[in-house]
Amino acid sequence: MSSRRRIKIAGSLCAATVTAFMVLPGAALADHGPGHGSGEGGKPVDAAPSGVKLTTELPKKISADNSTGRTQNLTASVSNQGSKGSGRIILAVVGFDGLVVKDVPNCTAIPENKLPKGSNSGFSCAMDNLGAGKTQSYKVAATFDLEKTGKICLPVQSGDTKKTFWQQGPVPFGTTSPSPNAPVTPLLLGTENKPAAPAGDKGGDGDGGDDQENLPSTGVGDAALPLGAVGAALIAAGGAGLWWTRRGDPSETR
Repeated sequence: MSSRRRIKIAGSLCAATVTAFMVLPGAALADHGPGHGSGEGGKPVDAAPSGVKLTTELPKKISADNSTGRTQNLTASVSNQGSKGSGRIILAVVGFDGLVVKDVPNCTAIPENKLPKGSNSGFSCAMDNLGAGKTQSYKVAATFDLEKTGKICLPVQSGDTKKTFWQQGPVPFGTTSPSPNAPVTPLLLGTENKPAAPAGDKGGDGDGGDDQENLPSTGVGDAALPLGAVGAALIAAGGAGLWWTRRGDPSETR
């Protein structure tokens, strides 16, 4: 396999050419049965092959250590609820705002200059095939700044980088009742975090406001945009790019 190759972006808002980075072969985690997570904030983007139905799930509840910010019980899962195998697919795990993805075992870090606009971290997980009725789960090591809001996004793309079959998020984790004196803070999926910051301090409702206009949008409560009006930007990682729908300037390239 060539260590580098050129991938052309095909999209109305981006027409740049970027370099893809090689991924060393590595097996993904073992298959798991259906979990108890949630697909909240997820929806299909491009049509999957006949007989393939891909979705993702995140835990309904995680927690963050109040002293270190490390999250607990954060997993990312992709499922094929169809009747045929998926073929090669790519799952990305991307952090926004106060949620920073530190590691996803057996996956490859997305270079900083290839991350989608508004995100702070991400990993690319390639699978040769996800069988019918199978679920693949990954443990996600992350930190959460409890003085900010925090979001995560899971897009699932075809192995040839041409289609995004599913995208969940960015969806928030958070709490409306912070307890700064407790050892950990429980964080619920789909809940905007309300920082326990002093009055007048940064954070709260004003945190990250400028970036919101540039984030991909499939989460609950986000303004719906027709797919034809949403641009496609490429994340080049793992020897394959990841398509990312986002709002942006038609003259902008990456």
